[in-house]
Amino acid sequence: MTIPLWAEVAFRTVCAAAALFAVTKLLGKRQVTQLSVFEYVTGITIGSLAAYVSVDLEANWHLGLVALGVWALIAISLEFLTLKSKWLRDFIDGKGRVLIREGKVLEENLKKERLTVDELLEQLRTKSVFRVADVEFAVMEPSGKINVLLKSEHQPLTPSKLGIRTAPDPAPQTVIMDGKIMDEPLAAMGLSRGWLMAELEKLGVTPENVFLGQVDGYGQLYVDLYDDKLQAPEPQQKASLYALLKKCEADLEMFALSTQNENAKQMYEECARRLQKLLGELKPFLHG
Repeated sequence: MTIPLWAEVAFRTVCAAAALFAVTKLLGKRQVTQLSVFEYVTGITIGSLAAYVSVDLEANWHLGLVALGVWALIAISLEFLTLKSKWLRDFIDGKGRVLIREGKVLEENLKKERLTVDELLEQLRTKSVFRVADVEFAVMEPSGKINVLLKSEHQPLTPSKLGIRTAPDPAPQTVIMDGKIMDEPLAAMGLSRGWLMAELEKLGVTPENVFLGQVDGYGQLYVDLYDDKLQAPEPQQKASLYALLKKCEADLEMFALSTQNENAKQMYEECARRLQKLLGELKPFLHG
């Protein structure tokens, strides 16, 4: 019985797709996200071999699968060897090359990378850098990506540079997606559906109206509604707690001023000082 040509091509394509999927899984994500020159060539070759297996009408089409496997074996072997040898890693993947140092373009390195000034400026603009003089250090990585370090006076201010201590920012958990409550993230945070429904009631919405709901590390719920014209109110638990503590501090100071008892006055003043110190430590967390 003769197999129809279309059926044979379909069978070969399925085989090629399965082999290609297996090879890409073996080669890992780096094959896609951070291609070196060799990995780029490997990707093109493997794709060409897969196409050959699919449509070549000769009887020995299965040799394409053999070639595919050999290429995959070479690529995996080289990746393993580059993990063990710095010299081999530099030889295959190449090394980063400095293009700008202390605001000065290194023309010789630019020529070695076959990069024009226009292309360099374009890459800098993608980093929101418009003046070469503002750059302390710029290097072209083996992947072709240019990384830039601005001079200290041109770097954006951060809380650490101002000596401000900020609260840690724990990863949020998605608890509602497409109007459906997700129990696993809730349980991971030690929360229940009852708590979630109570929080939604405070915001005046139901789960069915929520496109996306997330709970941050402090237990505050943020929701994005299906109706983009409606804006859900921001949670105010941290601000309310800070205001309550400030009120307690003011009350203690008032009690210290109003009492005639020296022992009570000292006690109120000491409590107010402790609460003031505590508020200073908590302010970055409660105002985050």
